[in-house]
This record gives sequence, structure tokens and C-alpha cells, in this order.
Amino acid sequence: MTRAPENLLAVRDLLLTHLKVDKNALGIVGDANHKGGYHCGSDRVLPNDYSVVESTRDSSGLTLDASALDVGEFTVSSGGATHNLRNFSTWCVAQCAAGTADTKDIREIIYSPDGKTVKRWDRLHKRTTGDSSHLIHTHFSFFRDSTKANRDQTPLFRRYLTTIGLLEDAMALTDAQAAQLANVERMLGKLLKGSLAPGPDGQPENAATWWLRMLADNADPLVAKAYPPEPNGNWRPISAGLAQIAAQIAATRADIAALGGTDPNDTQAIIAGVLGGLTPDKIAAAIPLTLAKDVVDELSQRLAA
Repeated sequence: MTRAPENLLAVRDLLLTHLKVDKNALGIVGDANHKGGYHCGSDRVLPNDYSVVESTRDSSGLTLDASALDVGEFTVSSGGATHNLRNFSTWCVAQCAAGTADTKDIREIIYSPDGKTVKRWDRLHKRTTGDSSHLIHTHFSFFRDSTKANRDQTPLFRRYLTTIGLLEDAMALTDAQAAQLANVERMLGKLLKGSLAPGPDGQPENAATWWLRMLADNADPLVAKAYPPEPNGNWRPISAGLAQIAAQIAATRADIAALGGTDPNDTQAIIAGVLGGLTPDKIAAAIPLTLAKDVVDELSQRLAA
């Protein structure tokens, strides 16, 4: 029997909570009238079903799970504006057309921008419209391999809710962006380990973690200070090189959406993003003396090769 997967139930719950959509207008599993398509699992798809045969992402991901979500009409007020199914749908389509990282699993959106005309955004460029039922609801199809993998599909919808002011986290990140920031932290953690005095537990504090946390709270004033305070209120000297790296982390965080197409595990791309704006003297100033010799030896060997 076709079932509703956990990742799409999470999207449904998110929209129920914040957009106040009627629960009967948020559908995942197709009713008896659905014959094939993304609302159906492997037990209900048809021969040569478009939701299976047009992409290997679908054929390889076919399970009993449905892989679609319908969103019915709603109206909410936030930030001095009124938001409804029409502008929600056109916003989501615009994100898909722009290729943002949090839309990569969306195959298609069938919607109406005005309540009169039905349109279809199709990643595979197969179709451009849909039936008249989409005048009053918007249909999202997700590639079946993403549903099979139980990949989180909430980031796009959280970003919409943040954009219209219903969620307060203006720095909400997609999974890919969070992974990129984690790579920045790991890289800087290795580079800077031991460069700061021991923390409250007696162990060398991870400078990258500390900076990222502090910058997230209040970036500009902290970047401007070469001597940020310790958690206990004392002042700890820190090099201008570290301050420069902190500024670059802040810039990377602000611009990280532009890296959405980058492999989240591509550490070299992340290093380039962070260090690209640093001068050689700033990089040298930030490297602990205990690590400097190893860096010089490594660079000498590479240049010799």
C-alpha cells in the first residue's frame, strides 16, 4: 500500500504549523482517483508511468512511498504584507529556476500564478501545464531517489517562512550550506588548534568554533576588535591574522548561498572560499609557530615537484 514518507510528512507538519493550511488541503498519498504519478508508490504506478520512466532518479528510487505534496489555499499576514498560495508558488518556482541548492530534488511544480491559468515548472522540460484542479492547489513532485533516501526537504520551505517573517532565523541554512560551514570549521580547527590559550576545561579552545559562534551573534563589532573577550569576561590577545580570517568567515557565511552548487564535501573549494580574500602575510600571521615549519616544508616539496 502506498505510504507517506517521513521527509514529506515533516514538510506537511511545517506548513500546517506556520501557514495554517487546512490539513485536508495538504496531501501526499493520492486518493482513489489518482492513477499513477508521484502521489502513488510502486503498488499503484502505471506501465510507462512518467513518474518512473523519465528519469533514472525516479526509476532507481521507486518504493512504496509517494513522492509528491499538494498544498492547498491559505492566507497569512506577516511583515506588513499578505501571503497566499499564489505568491508562495511563484516564489518556489523562482527558486527552482535559479537552481538553489535546496530545490535540487524537486522534479516539478504545477501551480497557478493568478487562479486562472495553470502552469508547470518541469526540471526535465517535458511539460508546461496541468489540469484545472491546480487552480486551487499547488503540486510538488520530488525525485523518487530523494524520497527513498529520506532526504530532508524542509530547507526550501523554512527559507520561505523566514523570507516572509514567520520564522525568526534569518541565517537559516540548507543542509548543503550547513555542511560547507562544517568543513570551514574543521579546516580552521586544524589550522588554529593550540593558537589560543586553554579554555575553561583546560583544553585548547577550538578557535574556529569560538569565532563562528561569536560572529553568528554579532559579526561586525567582533570582526572590528583585535582583542575579543573570553567567555569569562577577560580579554584574550588574538592576532590580526585571526581577526582577518574571522572577517573572511563572516563573508563566506553571507555569500555561502552562491556556493550552493558546490559539492558540500569539497573541502578545497571551501578553503578557497575562506582564504581567497587573505593576503600571504595575514595567512602567515594566523599560523601557529608550531605548525609553520611543517607548512613551509610541505610547500617547498610541492614547489620542487
